[in-house]
Amino acid sequence: MLKINNIEVVYLKSILVLRGVSLEVPAGGSIVALLGANGAGKTTTLKAVSGLLVTEEGEVTDGSIEFEGIRIEKNRPEATARLGIAQVMEGRRMFRHLTVEQNLMVGTALRNDVQEIKRDLDMVYNYFPKLTKLRRSITGYLSGGEQQMVVVGRAMMANLKLMLLDEPSLGLAPLMVEEIFKIIQKFSTEQKVSILLVEQNAMAALSLASYGYVMENGRIVLDGPSEKLMENEDVREFYFGLSEAGKKKSYRDVKHYKRRKRWLA
Repeated sequence: MLKINNIEVVYLKSILVLRGVSLEVPAGGSIVALLGANGAGKTTTLKAVSGLLVTEEGEVTDGSIEFEGIRIEKNRPEATARLGIAQVMEGRRMFRHLTVEQNLMVGTALRNDVQEIKRDLDMVYNYFPKLTKLRRSITGYLSGGEQQMVVVGRAMMANLKLMLLDEPSLGLAPLMVEEIFKIIQKFSTEQKVSILLVEQNAMAALSLASYGYVMENGRIVLDGPSEKLMENEDVREFYFGLSEAGKKKSYRDVKHYKRRKRWLA
């Protein structure tokens, strides 16, 4: 479905952020995780797919991005959205003065079929029953978890084929993260919508995804099936904070981790 082929991304025609990034997201409801620390280039990768790079004076200067066989790396965001791709941005961005239902309906901006829109609205309320009771509530007054439900639900309203999820667990309590991730997985499976998930919470992401990529300093340094990555010594040490014996690492042990990463040697 989605194929990112050896892309480079440059901001302001001078700042190289991504260097030769390649990854794939299969069709049919697959979930692929993209892991990495802050500044690794994860969000830039999503924006390269969605077309939002143009809003930040960034561009794909080399390589290609294909979606269902169509080159999209030069697309405007609205053109990419019409293909069935939606990005849920980090930070729960929404119209905080609007109600929950008004925010959900923003996801239908490029759609015209009233019956299909009503069907998808019912679908969102089915996946997020809590939003049914909050449909007339102002989103700015909701909890962080409820707001995250709204922004994910808004993307569900966009007649999706591919969802780009950026740090959905950020700032949420573990139980809320577990609840939202279960709903996302159920939605992906039942609606056959594939998901590219960017997360710093490696354990949660790999538990949800079937395949994962690890990004460092603007390039992919490791990839494989989720279960293999969870067993990988480097991933366990640098992303789960565990030693070979399964013990938590002390700050003294991990503060020099960058120079010790075997995959960057």
